[in-house]
Amino acid sequence: MNATRLAQDDLPAHVEPLVRQHLPNAERATVANWKRADQGFASDTYLFDVEGLNAAHGHAGFVFRRPPEIALFPDYDLRRQFLVMKRLAGTDIPVPTVRWIDIGPNPLGTPYYVMDRIDGGRTPSDIPTYHEAGMYFEATPEERARIWWSCVDTMVQVHRLDPTALRMDFLGMPRLGAEPLEQAVNYLDWAVHWANPTPEPIFERSLDWLRGHRYRPEHVTLCWGDSRLSNVLYADDLSVLGVLDWEIAYLGDHEADLAWLLLTDWLCSDFQGRVRLPGTPTREETIAGYAARTGWPVRNLRFNEILCAILLSVPLLRMSSHLGMGDLSQVCAARLDQLLTEGS
Repeated sequence: MNATRLAQDDLPAHVEPLVRQHLPNAERATVANWKRADQGFASDTYLFDVEGLNAAHGHAGFVFRRPPEIALFPDYDLRRQFLVMKRLAGTDIPVPTVRWIDIGPNPLGTPYYVMDRIDGGRTPSDIPTYHEAGMYFEATPEERARIWWSCVDTMVQVHRLDPTALRMDFLGMPRLGAEPLEQAVNYLDWAVHWANPTPEPIFERSLDWLRGHRYRPEHVTLCWGDSRLSNVLYADDLSVLGVLDWEIAYLGDHEADLAWLLLTDWLCSDFQGRVRLPGTPTREETIAGYAARTGWPVRNLRFNEILCAILLSVPLLRMSSHLGMGDLSQVCAARLDQLLTEGS
C-alpha cells in the first residue's frame, strides 16, 4: 500500500532524496524553486530546479507529475504518457526527456514521474484564450500563421511515425473492440457514463451517431490526442522547442488530431463570439494544408469532430460534478448539436 498522499507543500522535502537517488552526480543536490504549473487539471504538475549538479552531468530544470486528486478520465495512467515520451525520444518529435517513474509503494503516496523541463520557450495562452492575450495575441499576422502551421506540421510528423516500430501497441484497447474506431466509441460510452451516469440526451444521440457511422480508417496512426497550440513550446524565433501533454495519446484515425485542433480553436473564438485574429488560417485552409502536407485526403472529419467533442466532455463533466466549476460540458453539447444538425 502507498503512504498517504502528500500535500503539495510537503513534496519538495520528500522529492529531494529521490533526486539524489535517481540522478547521476546528485549525491549533494538540493531541490529549489518548487512551484505548481500554471495550467492543467488532468495531472498534478510541478516545476523545480536541482542545485548542486555537475553541469556536465545533469540538467537543472525538471518537472514532477503525479495523478490529480480527482481523476478526469477513468483510465488515467502515468505509465502510458511516460512510455509515449520515452518511445518518441529517438524520433524528430521534440518531447521532454523522461528521467524515472515510480508506480509502486513510495513515500509520496502516489505514482509519479520526473522529466526534464524544456526552458526558453513560450506557449499560446489557454486562459485567457490566445485570441485575446499572450504570445499569439501579441504576434504579427505572419507570426500567427507560422505558429499555427508549426502546430499542424507537428501533427503531421506524429502521424508519419510507425506505431509498430515504436512499440506503441500498449495504446490499443482490445478489451473494447477489434477495430480502432470501435474501441474509441466504446471507450467514449464508458468514459461519459463514468463521468456522469445520466448525461444530457445530446451525448447519447452523438454516441449513437458514431456507432451508426463507423468506418475503417485508411491510416491508423499514433494520435497525439491533445493537439492544440498551447501544447507546443515555441522558441523566440517561433521554431518548435517541445511537444507537450501526451496523457490521451492513442492509436486511431489521424484526422482526430486535426479535429481536436479545430475544436479547441472554435472554443477560443466562435463559441465566445470572438473574431479569430488576422493571420490565423481559416478552417478550410487548415484542412487543405493538412491534406497537402500528409498527402492523405481528409474524408471523415465530421465523425472525428463529434468524437473529439464527446472526448472533451469527459473531463468537463467530471470537473463540473467533482470540482464545483459549473456545467462546463455545455460547450461540448453546443458543438455536438451543431455537428449533428449540419448533417441532418
